[in-house]
Amino acid sequence: MTNCSSQLPHPNSAPIDTMSNLTESAILDCLKDINDPEIGRPLSELGMLKRAAANDDGSINVDIDLPTHAYPGRERITDAIQSAISAKLPEAGATSVNFTATVQGVDSGGKIGLQVKNVIAVGSGKGGVGKSTTAASLAYGLKHFGAKVGLMDADVYGPSIPHLVGAKGEPNIEERQTSQGHTISRIQPIEHDGLKLMSIGFMIQEDQAVIWRGPMLHKLLTQFLQDTDWGELDYLIIDLPPGTGDVSLTLSQLLGLAGAVVVCTPQKVALLDAVKAVSMFNQVKIPILGIIENMSGDIFGRGGAKEAADGLSIPFLGEVPSDADIRIKGDDGQIAALFETDNPAREHLLHVVENVAIQIAKSIMETPRMPTLEII
Repeated sequence: MTNCSSQLPHPNSAPIDTMSNLTESAILDCLKDINDPEIGRPLSELGMLKRAAANDDGSINVDIDLPTHAYPGRERITDAIQSAISAKLPEAGATSVNFTATVQGVDSGGKIGLQVKNVIAVGSGKGGVGKSTTAASLAYGLKHFGAKVGLMDADVYGPSIPHLVGAKGEPNIEERQTSQGHTISRIQPIEHDGLKLMSIGFMIQEDQAVIWRGPMLHKLLTQFLQDTDWGELDYLIIDLPPGTGDVSLTLSQLLGLAGAVVVCTPQKVALLDAVKAVSMFNQVKIPILGIIENMSGDIFGRGGAKEAADGLSIPFLGEVPSDADIRIKGDDGQIAALFETDNPAREHLLHVVENVAIQIAKSIMETPRMPTLEII
């Protein structure tokens, strides 16, 4: 490797072309030890440093491939790269850092044929804490950042996803021929606002109750997962029923989930049930991505979920304020509108989405990888 420290020529030596110092190896040597600010290991070691090159005018281009579209504070990487090149290669011109994203995943649905990188379960210890609103918001937030996302309503007894997102219709069933000549049936999810959706709410009347025992529930969830044509997705968000029933056990048996998010409100009774939900996920071997505090502030108080997360040594993913507009948008089937630029809840929700996405990326990228560099 070329030493990236600046060296002055001898007074009697012939002038040198400082541009010749901007070699591929010199640029790489300056960048090799820069740590990713979220994961804490060198960008090159994580495979995030994809390309570095000098242009004829001395400017530098560096390409970084992020592990998620929802990477928080990518400007920190830009600042670190620009500072390193400025300090170690002062002859260089302006440095541009360009970002792409390749979602890292655990291949959550591989064993049942799903082409989904990450399945995220959203649960709560009790009802009424805004779990379904949070699940829908996570789906829309990840889509907002550029990911391919599906949203599955596993709350069979109280399906609310169709209403929250304003989607209607009935899933079609398509017959297909396999390469072996067999005919298979595939359920086509409802596509709405750029999301792929599945819910029993699309198949029953709004006032119709579902009265099923466990085996029927297990069969439906299997169909929603294994027999639905989800296509290739970066994330599939699953809205679980409230409480600690057997749906999570079914999911743990069918899938290798990327993790679970627990939603709770700040008051003590909700936190007690949230702790039970965390215990349930631990028992069925579903990783805990963290806790979200919903309806934070005003009459419910604030900070209880963070305190509970700290006590359980799991991540606190952020708080969503007790904002009447969130309820209004949900009632009107306009959860997507929460991500419009003038909505006061937008920044809170995007912060939570970023934290969820980076927790998944961290868990996947803990094992060191060989550098992936393409230098031109």
